[in-house]
Order: sequence, then C-alpha cells, then structure tokens
Amino acid sequence: MLRYYRSDPTHIVPIEEIEVRPNLTFEEEPVQILDRDVKVLRRKSIPLVKVLWRNHSTEKATWEPEDALGEVLSNDFRIVGVNDVCKGPLSAEKCTDASVRLLCKDSERKALLEFKHSLQAVNSSGNDALSSWKSEDCCIWLGLNCNGLKGYVEMIDFSDRLWVIAGTISPSLLKLHHLISLKFNRNDFNGSLIPEFFGSLKKLKILDLSNANFRGPIPSLLGNLSMLETLRLGGNGGDMTSRHKFKKMYSVGKLEWLSHLSPLKEVDLSFTNLSNANDWSLIINHLPLLQKLNLRDCDLPSISSSSVSLINSSTSLNTLDLSDNNLPSSAIYPWLFNVSSNLVSLDLSSNQLKGPIPDAFGNMMAIQELYLRDNLFILAENQVRGDSGLNEIGKLLDFRVLDLGYNLLNGSISKSLGPLISNLQVLRLAGNSFDGDVISEAYFSNLSYSQVLDLSYTSLTLKFNTGWIPPFQLSEIKLCSCKLGPHFPDWFRTQMHFLTILEYLDISDSGISDSLPYWFWDKFRGYSYINQISGTFPNKSMHTGHLDLSSNNFSGPLPCFSLDIAKMGTINLSKNKFTGSVSPICNIIGEALNLGDNGFSGSLPSSLGCLISLEMLSLRSNKFSGELPSSLQNCTKLKFLDLSDNEFSGEIPMWIGQKLSSLVRYVDEALLTWKGTKQSYPQLGLLLAIDLSCNKLTGEIPEELSSLQELVALKLSRNLLNGKILQKIGHIRQLEVLDLSRNKFSGNIPISLSELTFLSNLNLSYNDLSGKIPTSTQLQSFDPSSFSHNRGICGPPISPNCSIGEPPPGKPAVGSEEDSDEFMKWFYIGMGLGFVVGFWGFCSVVFLKRSWRGVCGPPISLNCLMVEPPLGKPAIEGEEGFDVRVLIQLLMYLFCGAKVPV
Repeated sequence: MLRYYRSDPTHIVPIEEIEVRPNLTFEEEPVQILDRDVKVLRRKSIPLVKVLWRNHSTEKATWEPEDALGEVLSNDFRIVGVNDVCKGPLSAEKCTDASVRLLCKDSERKALLEFKHSLQAVNSSGNDALSSWKSEDCCIWLGLNCNGLKGYVEMIDFSDRLWVIAGTISPSLLKLHHLISLKFNRNDFNGSLIPEFFGSLKKLKILDLSNANFRGPIPSLLGNLSMLETLRLGGNGGDMTSRHKFKKMYSVGKLEWLSHLSPLKEVDLSFTNLSNANDWSLIINHLPLLQKLNLRDCDLPSISSSSVSLINSSTSLNTLDLSDNNLPSSAIYPWLFNVSSNLVSLDLSSNQLKGPIPDAFGNMMAIQELYLRDNLFILAENQVRGDSGLNEIGKLLDFRVLDLGYNLLNGSISKSLGPLISNLQVLRLAGNSFDGDVISEAYFSNLSYSQVLDLSYTSLTLKFNTGWIPPFQLSEIKLCSCKLGPHFPDWFRTQMHFLTILEYLDISDSGISDSLPYWFWDKFRGYSYINQISGTFPNKSMHTGHLDLSSNNFSGPLPCFSLDIAKMGTINLSKNKFTGSVSPICNIIGEALNLGDNGFSGSLPSSLGCLISLEMLSLRSNKFSGELPSSLQNCTKLKFLDLSDNEFSGEIPMWIGQKLSSLVRYVDEALLTWKGTKQSYPQLGLLLAIDLSCNKLTGEIPEELSSLQELVALKLSRNLLNGKILQKIGHIRQLEVLDLSRNKFSGNIPISLSELTFLSNLNLSYNDLSGKIPTSTQLQSFDPSSFSHNRGICGPPISPNCSIGEPPPGKPAVGSEEDSDEFMKWFYIGMGLGFVVGFWGFCSVVFLKRSWRGVCGPPISLNCLMVEPPLGKPAIEGEEGFDVRVLIQLLMYLFCGAKVPV
C-alpha cells in the first residue's frame, strides 16, 4: 500500500556508480552466493554456485560454475560461511540459505596495523578502543567496513561517541585502494594539519573531519577527489575546547579547488575563515548537485553586485546555513532569492539583516524551516495588519519551524504573526518587545501540531481560563520573564501526559509566587528552570533529566534523586535553604551537581564516591565538616571541584593529584572568589578548578597536585596549611589563578612560579615566606599587595632590590585591601573604648556636682526635651528647639538610673 512520504532533506538514497567501458559494457559484480549445488555428469562433477549480482533482484540470480568465479574466489581470499552447513570443503550436498564473505587482504591488514600504531584510542571506560584490531580478519575490526564479497576495506568510521581517537594519521591509508568513506568526526587530532595525501584517495566519496580538532589551511589537493559527494570539515572549534575566545581553526584563501568537485551533494565548512574567499558564491553555483551547504560563522565577504548577475538559479540546493556571518541585507538578498526556489531549510540567524521582513520569503514554496533570529528585523505596516505576502508560507502544510527570536518586532502577535503559525511545530519569538500584549487561549487554538514554544523575554501576559486544555502537546516550554503568576499554571499538567515527555520547562522570573503542585513531582522528567518557588520536596524518589531550582526558597532535607542515564543531566539546587545530609545524592548518574549556598551540615558521606560520572561538583558555602572522604577519588571524571566556605579539616589528600587528572572539557563560565570579591571568568577555557578556601585544612600541599597539567584555578586561601610552596608548581602550565593567602607557608617562593605565563591572579599574602621574589615579566607585574605581610620577602614589586626590605610591620602596603580592613577594625574598637571611658568620666562629674542636677527641677521631666526658641529669635514653623542640658539629663537617665516620669 502506498503511503504519504513527508519530505526529509537528510534522507539520501545511496546509488552505486557503475564503471562503463568504452564499448558501453560494464562488469557485473557478484555480491552474494545464495546457494550451492553440484551438477553430476557421466565422467565428472561440476560445482555450481547461485550468484546474486549487484543491482539485481534475487529472481535474476544465476547458477554459475565455481571455476568461472575463480578471480573472486582466488587464493588471496578464503570463503567463510555464515552457517555451519557451509564450512569445510565444497561437497555435493546442497548448502541452503548460506551467504559468504571474504577475509580482507593481508596487505590491507598490515596497512591498518601501521595506521593504528600512530593513534591513541580510548573508550568511555578508559580502555583501548581498538583492542579488536588483532584478529586475522580485519573486516570484523571495530570501525571498519569491507566489501562483502571481495573483502576490500571500503569504510573507516571513527565517529562513535563512546570513544575518542587522537594522534596522527599515517600515510599507510594510501594502501587502501578501495576506500570510499573516511569518517574521523568527533575526535581530537590535537590541532594537526589535514594530511595532504587525502587528496590521493581517488575513490573517496565521503570525507568527514568535522569536530576533530584539525587546524591550518585546507589543502587544495582535496580538489583531486573527483568522486567526492560529501565533504564535512566544519565545526572544528565550534564545540571544541578552547582556552581563549574561539579562534577559527581553518583558513582558506580562494575556493577555486572546490569547483572541481562537481559530484558534491553536501558541503560543511562551518567555523572556517573564508574572509578572503570572495569567490564563494560563484564556486557554490558551479556545484550542480549540491543539496546541503553549511557556511556558519565563516566571516563571509559580501557578494559583489557584478557576481550576482552571473549567478544562475540553483535547483538542487535545499538546505542552507549562513548564520553568524554579520552579512548585511544588501549583501545577501540578491543572491539568496535567486537560489531559493527549492530551499527546505534556511538559517540566516545572527547577521545584520535590517528593516521589514522581506515578502520574498513568501515565494519559497518548498520552505519548511526558517531561522531569522538575532537580526534587526521589524514589522512593516502591512505585516502589523496581517496583510503581507509573507503569510503565504503560513499556508504551506509542511511549514513547521519559525524562529524570529531577538529581533525588533513589536505590536500585536495575533494580528501580525497569527497567519504564519497554523501548522507550526516550533515557534520561537523570544527577545522581542511585545509590551502590553495580552495572549489568551484563542491565540493558540491553531497550534495543534506545536512541540516547541519559546516566548521568553517578550514581556507578554498570558491569561488562560481555569481548566483550559491546550490543543498541543509540547516538549519545550520557554516562558521566562513572561507574566504567568501569581499561581502555578494548571495547564502545564496537560503537557505531562504519560505518552509524551516535557523535556524542557523554563518559567523563571514569570511572577509566580507559589509552591509546586504535587502532580509536578509525579510527572515531570525533563529540564526545568523555575524560581520564586517555596516549599519542601516530597518524601519519595524523584526521576528527572535536568533540574535547576536554584535561587528559590526550598527548605528541608533532600529527596532521593535518580537522573535519566541517557541524558546524563545536571542538578542545580544552589541558593536555597536545604538542611541535613547530602547522602540522597548517591543515585545520581549525571555530569554536574551544585548544592552550594545552602545549610547542609555534617561530614561528607562515603557514598559520594558512587558518583563516578560526575564532572562538576560544588558544595560551597555550607556547614560541612571533617575530612574529605577517600571514596571521592573514585570520581575520576571530576573536572570542577568547589568545597570552599565550609569547615573541612585535615590535610589535603594526595589522591587529588593522582586520581583527578582526567582530560577536561570546556566550562562556559566559572564563578571564583578573589580577595573577597566574586568575579566571573568566562574565558577559563580548559578548566579544572579546585577551590578549598575558607576551611581548616592543615599540613602541606601534596606534590601530586603538580601533575594536574590542565589546572587553571587553585584556591587554598584562609586555611592552616604550612611547609613550603610546591617547588614544581611551575609544571602546572595552564594555571591562571593561584591564591595561597592567609596560611602558614614558609621558605622561598619557588623559582618555577616564574614559568607560569598564563598567571593573571596571584595572592601569596599573610604567610611566612622569605627570600627574593623570582624574576619574570609575569611576577613583577603584580601589585605589591599580592606579597604583603610576609616577613622576609624582597625584590620587585615589593622593593627595588633585596638591599631594601619590605615595609616594616604595622605600615600597610599600598593598595592592600586586607590592611585597610585591619586598620578600620582597630579604629572602631579604639573609638568605642574612648567613648565608654569618656562618658563614664563625665557621668562621675555630674553625679558629684549638685548644681548640674536640677536643670528642669526634680524630678527630671521628658517635657523638657521640647523647649521654646531662644529669646529674640522668632519661631520657625516646623522647627523645634533642643536644649543641650536636656541631652545631658537624658544620658544621665539612661546610664545613671534617674527616674523620668511619663
């Protein structure tokens, strides 16, 4: 039965190419042996095989003499039957339902072993991911695919997310003469260059090096791959780790070499520097079969008007991504609307497109996904009225995604955009200014197919009748900063049906001041961002994928959490009022746990070591005490650890340096405390931060810490640590923040400290350090307060040289915030003592001198507090006189015990 097929641009039916001889004949290729038999004649027997030929059905399979297939069944290969019936020498018995495959060639096996020798492959358990590359048959090795009948290696696929491949790529791949697919994406080749010999793999049809951490210029020799259909070089750096602001890993001058690859159907050059590729639009037009083009964040130059006239309309391009290029409207519209006739997906986000949304988008009759977020679009008058050619695409049955977030749209949503949303699955209007617009359930009556709704930061007011049942079933709800309160919306309950999953809910800053209803805990399983909520958690196990309830007023003990293993989510319950133990967290299988700024107390449970998948742990600003549990060393994937502002005691364990030295991933933003001030360091890059400040730790810093090669921040201030600073601290090459202040460290400052070229924040003050400060451009650039309050430190920046010591004790160093605090503390103490002594001396005199006691006559009256103005001075309306004698009487009453009538 025929069924309706919904167009999917990612669905590409593979077609085998056939090499045609000059006489217009071609070689039939056998792909499978379906059956065997023996034809018995009078004097001999002829073994036969039933052969299935490529591009033919089983009905057209033919019986062939085994000898006729001698080239295929040569001595270079051995026949391996799938069923045991087919094992052993050929016999007269019929072998049914048996297909065969062949072992790979010995020459290719040796080439692959040489290729493996230059790689490091690690799976999720830390073991060798290519351990299977030992057996005699390389066709069964992990990551390889062979031709089923001839045994040639045709595909190498290292894109599995469960492993990471690193190292260099050996030229031994050139010995794989039949290689058609090479996928190295999602790996880490440590910034190495793309090998130029890739251009000699003549039969290659797929080359995928995306997100594999290659760098440098793209070799123009790739233009020799005349059979290439898919070229993916993008994303290198787009989601990779990077120390500073992301720098594009690839650079390209001209793209002329790309025009030689006429079979190309997909090109991904995202995050590549194409600022000098002025020919990019012309080259793209010379690829007649191109279907998918991704040029995101490529610094694309504007298209000149002269080149636009040479461009012919494309009939094959269906997916186009030009986002994040800062392209102005004039630079892209002429070319875009000339190639858009068959576009299914168009992404122009994060450019400099200004003015009204062009009605020409309404002519894209095949469009299904339109992304225009983060531009400078406004609504024209006709669009505000809802009378626009843009509305034509709203009538398309397949139009399902509209993203107009973060533009300059205003007015009424229902009038201007109402006709566009009837068939939408995804609607994103976040970050626009629809001030004062009130949305009722009538606006959503046509959104029966909706799955994602994002109206964040639009200042919209959503008013729905009690008991309203939406026509849609959403997987994402983003209504941050909309007006929903004060009660928790009851219609959310309908979005938590047992057959569907609400994966993402953000209703933070939405005016809700309520407690979470009971049904929320029963049904919610996704990601949530909610604040201004109070109450306690239910006393039962909770299953979720990601939970962010930070900055609320939740109190009481923690429930037992269970995270979705597939999502490896996070839990953020910081800045609440939770108390008690943290032992319920032992069931979490996730990446991040933040319980900071609460009231948890007691020692850390040993069950903490069960969180083996944890990468980020923050327990800062609680009341934990005791020593760190040794089971924490089982968390070998831990990359961010913050235990500051607690009451931990004991020595820093050695296993922190021995066990927690795993590779790290990028953390977007870390909040550290520097000299009492919280500061944000968004560019910490490859971040492994340890913060154990403000505890009661004793002993010396373990030498094992110097093995943390990727450590960026080390904060051990305000403890009781002693001994010498690590002599090998300079081995932590990536260190940017080092705070060892207010401890009892002694001895010289290690010379290796001068080798830390990334060091930007240093505090060694309030210790017992001595000797000369090591000379380096880095150390001498710090403020003297970084070294203050150490007895014997000398040299720049404390003093010009070591013949002049540091300022004598008691004289605060210039710019020292700690010294200023110390001075002000003693100043207020002295002022208080002076006041007490002076006042009691005054009271004693008053008590002994009788003439001062009868100012208003006994007994003392509070009415004397309000007196007439002095004689000769007119009274001012609203002004009241005050006699200093009355003040004296009042003070005597307060401090000497005199009775005052009311």
